Amino acid sequence: MPSYKAPVEDMMFVLKDVLGAGQVFSAIPAYADIDTDVVENVLEEAGRFCSEILQPLNMSGDAEGCRLENGVVRTPKGFAQAYAAFSDAGWGGLSASPDHGGQGLPRTLQILVDEMLSASNLSFGLFPGLTRGAYEAIEAHGDEALKALYLPKMIAGTWTGAMALTEAGAGSDLGMLKATAVPRGDGSYTVTGSKIFISSGDHDMAENVIHLVLARLPDAPAGTKGISLFLCPKYLVDRDGTPGARNAISVGALEHKMGIHAQPTCVMNYDGCRGWLVGEAHRGLAAMFTMMNAERLFVGVQGLGVADASYQTAATYARERLQGRATGVAGTAPIIAHPDVRRMLLSMLSFIEAGRALSLFTALEMDKEKCHPDPEIRRASGGLVALLTPVIKAALTDFGFEAAVLGQQVLGGHGYIREWGQEQFVRDARIAMIYEGTNGIQAQDLVLRKLPLDGGRPVRMFLGLIRDTLEQADGIAEAASQCVAVREALAHLDQVTARLIDGDLVASDERNAAATDYLRLFALVTFGWLWLRMTLTVLNMGANANAHARRKIAVGRFFADRILPQAGALARQIGAGGAPIMALATENF
Repeated sequence: MPSYKAPVEDMMFVLKDVLGAGQVFSAIPAYADIDTDVVENVLEEAGRFCSEILQPLNMSGDAEGCRLENGVVRTPKGFAQAYAAFSDAGWGGLSASPDHGGQGLPRTLQILVDEMLSASNLSFGLFPGLTRGAYEAIEAHGDEALKALYLPKMIAGTWTGAMALTEAGAGSDLGMLKATAVPRGDGSYTVTGSKIFISSGDHDMAENVIHLVLARLPDAPAGTKGISLFLCPKYLVDRDGTPGARNAISVGALEHKMGIHAQPTCVMNYDGCRGWLVGEAHRGLAAMFTMMNAERLFVGVQGLGVADASYQTAATYARERLQGRATGVAGTAPIIAHPDVRRMLLSMLSFIEAGRALSLFTALEMDKEKCHPDPEIRRASGGLVALLTPVIKAALTDFGFEAAVLGQQVLGGHGYIREWGQEQFVRDARIAMIYEGTNGIQAQDLVLRKLPLDGGRPVRMFLGLIRDTLEQADGIAEAASQCVAVREALAHLDQVTARLIDGDLVASDERNAAATDYLRLFALVTFGWLWLRMTLTVLNMGANANAHARRKIAVGRFFADRILPQAGALARQIGAGGAPIMALATENF
C-alpha cells in the first residue's frame, strides 16, 4: 500500500537555506513577524493532517468515486468528515486576508501546503484550491457588499467555490461562449447557459457552492471583449448571510473521467439563475484571470505533489523488493541496486526537488509583488511571476506526469495493479496537463506574450540571475561539473531566446512551432540553475551539512550529467523551424 510523508526537511532547506525566505519576509511589513520556526511548525501540522487524514482516503475515494443521485452529488465515504476537519482547523484560510477571517500568511507557505494536499489526495485538494481562487477573484474585483457577504464563509470553508468557464462549443476559445446574463432591474442578473468540465461544481460537503460564471450581457461586443463575470450561488443568500431558496442551478451530469474520480467534475446548467456582476461589465475575462493565474500555479504544484507521492512509493518498493543479482551485493539484491532502477528514481527525485525550488522561488516573488513596500521591487517581482507562471503550470505537470509513469515502471507489474496506488497517480496526474489551459497554450503564452513582456525585461532579469549564480560558483571544485553543464545549457537558451524575440524565429508560425520545445528547454535550464544553487548552499554549510543535505550534491550532479544535456537537442529541434511541422498536407494526415 502507498504511504506519504510530507518532505518538510526538504521544503525547509529550500525555503530557509537556499532562497533565504526569512530575509524576504523581514522586508515585508505584513510578514515581518513570521519566522522560519513558525513556518516549519505549520508545515509539520499540515503534513500530519495530510498523511493521517487525507492520504488514507485517496485510494478508497478513487474506487468509490462521486455519484449523482436525484440531482444531488455525493462525495465518497469520509470526504465530508475530512473537509469539516480541514475547515475547522483553519487550513482553508491560511493565506487569506485577515480582513475576512483569514490568517494572512504568505503565499509561499500556501504553495507548500498545496503540494502536500496534491500528494496525499489530489481530488480532495481541488475543493479548497478552487475555493481560494474564487474568493481571490471576488476580493480583487467584487464590490464591498459582495465581499462582506461571501468572503468570510468561503474562507471559513462553510461555502466552497467553483469556476465556470468552459462550454461544449467553445473549449479554450472563450470568445465563442454563449451563456447570457440579462439585467433584472434590481442590481442582479438572470444567467442562462450550460458549462462543462466544472470541478467542484456541486457536492455534499458544504452548505453552499459559489459559482463564478462567464456570460454575455445583451449589449456585449463579440469575442473575449464581451465577456462578463457573475457570482451565482447554489442557494440564494439572505442579507444576514443565511442560505435561502435554491437558485436555478442544477447538475446535468457527472463527467466519466480517467482520474480524480473523487472530485465531482460536473456539467452545470444555469437555468435563468440569479447572479451578481463581479467587476466591470465586459471585463470578466480580466477578473477571471485573477483566479486562473493563481490556479495555474496551483495546478503546477499538483503535478509536483503527485510526482513526490509516486516517488515515495517507488523508493520504498525498490528498497524492499528483492530480485536479480547486483555488483557488490551477496545473494538476491534489492532492485534499487540495479542501475536502471536508480536512473528512474533519480530522474524523479531530481525533477521533484528542482520543481519544488522553482515553485517556492516564484511564490516568494508573488509575496513581494503583493506586499513589498518598494514599488520597483513589486514591479520586478510581478514581471518574474508573469514569466514563470506558464513554465510552472506546464513544466511541473509535464515532468510530474513523466515522473508518475517512472514510479509505476519501478514497480513493474505491481505498478499496473491498484494495490500499490501507482496506476492511480498516473491517471490523476494526467489531468493537470490539460485543465486551466493546456500545456501547449501555456507554451504559446510564454513565447508569444511573456518573452516580449515589458520590452523583454523579465526574461533578461531572470537569465541574469542564472549568470550571477554561475559567477558565484566559479572556482569551486565540487561544483565545477555542474557549472559547465548549466553554462552550456544557458548558452543554448540564450541563443534560442534571442532568435524568438527579434531574430529569424520571430514570425508567429515559427514561435508557435517552437513554443513547447522552448518551454521545456527553459524549464530544464531553470532546474539546472536551482540545482547549482542547492549544491552551493550545501557546500557553504561545510561540516554543518547533514547526510540528507549532502545527498543533494549527488542528485544535482545526476541532473547536470544525465538530464540537462537534453537542452542541446531541444535547441536543435527549435532551430529546425516550423517547416518540418507544416510540410505535410492536411489531407495526408
